[in-house]
Amino acid sequence: MAAALHRQALRIFQAALRAADPVPAVLRHVRREGEVLIAGGRRYDLDSVRNVYVIGAGKASARMAVAVERLLGRRITAGLINAPDANAPNAVKLRRVEINQCGHPVPDRRGVAGARRIAQIASDAGQDDLIVCLISGGASALLPLPAPPVTLAEKQAVTQLLLHCGANIHEMNCVRKHLSLIKGGQLARLAYPATLLTLILSDVIGDDLDVIGSGPTAPDPTTFRDARAIFEKYRIWNKLPRAVRGRILSMAGTATGETPKPGDRIFRKTRNVIVGSNALAVDAAGREARRLGFHTLVLSTFLEGEAREAARVHASIAKEIRASGRPVKPSACVITGGETTVTVRGKGRGGRNQEFALASALAIAGLRDTVILSAGTDGSDGPTSAAGAIADGTTVARAEALGRNAAAFLASNDSYSFFDALGDLIETGPTGTNVADIQLILVSEPRP
Repeated sequence: MAAALHRQALRIFQAALRAADPVPAVLRHVRREGEVLIAGGRRYDLDSVRNVYVIGAGKASARMAVAVERLLGRRITAGLINAPDANAPNAVKLRRVEINQCGHPVPDRRGVAGARRIAQIASDAGQDDLIVCLISGGASALLPLPAPPVTLAEKQAVTQLLLHCGANIHEMNCVRKHLSLIKGGQLARLAYPATLLTLILSDVIGDDLDVIGSGPTAPDPTTFRDARAIFEKYRIWNKLPRAVRGRILSMAGTATGETPKPGDRIFRKTRNVIVGSNALAVDAAGREARRLGFHTLVLSTFLEGEAREAARVHASIAKEIRASGRPVKPSACVITGGETTVTVRGKGRGGRNQEFALASALAIAGLRDTVILSAGTDGSDGPTSAAGAIADGTTVARAEALGRNAAAFLASNDSYSFFDALGDLIETGPTGTNVADIQLILVSEPRP
């Protein structure tokens, strides 16, 4: 029965991935009628546009550019997007838009070079030009343009500190905006007075425009003081490079150098349109689960917090379903979406989804006919080749038979090695999309 549940869980997850494909996502929200481009309730008369430029960054940006090229074709004057190594250039072929390969999740010099070129394209555009900007999850790391005197190496060090202390995406991006010349609405500032249309595939809980990709074309309500408060919250202020501390201290409490805020005139010609999100993928997963015969409940698309703690909550839901048929009776499928975090204490390999699955395995050990899956829609989870992992009531016992102690692997943050030995990693390869994570609880009808 567990093997069948594994297969069904994977089918449900694949349905979520199909729904998050950036090409149809863009084409659902943007269309062309002759020489008029329609997006987000606004019409753009292409006859009155001198040049069309396409810029952007993110794990899904290459696939998004495929859709934009279908719509605009030769109308595109030039374009450049920063995409991660895994997603470019072989997976996607573009005719008018150049793909610049960069490092992710830690930004590299190729990303800086691409971000500088993107900033230049935006800056050179005139008031009769249209810029189409494509932003998806991963854009924060893929648009690195450090604000002097901060260097790329120092920005990399800050990224690693925040990743290891368990900072959430909102906190990470608040810091990134204030160490950058392009994030936090500053790309829109560079583009003004050109017309700017930004298409966004959201990987952020709540779809906050200022957080997705660190909001390069959205007003930024956060400040340098907020960035400092985050460093102090995690007690890493004294671990920061001197240049980073210096920038935060010199700018805090001043208007000079701050990111553009809501109401700034530069946003009068800017339109941000969300074309896809975690909710879209979760809804598709629910439809597939119902098609497979499960009583299905979408519990939340706002999942966040420490991965192992969220996993224990999911395990308690599985136990309640098995014991009482609440909140949905077996055969049951409960779906959540969002993005958890991991506070790294050990030296193992893994990511938030694999850690979620490992903590789940410990919590549901011995529970019959129950499966918990956690996976990232981008196809990668932490610094590993896996998207996530899948656990059931036999996972811990099967690992013990191989001489592996699940609790010890969790303590060392070594979830990848744990599930690799069991053959329970989820490996999709780069998916070309990114709408955060999907978690599934499957509980079959009790056997006699």
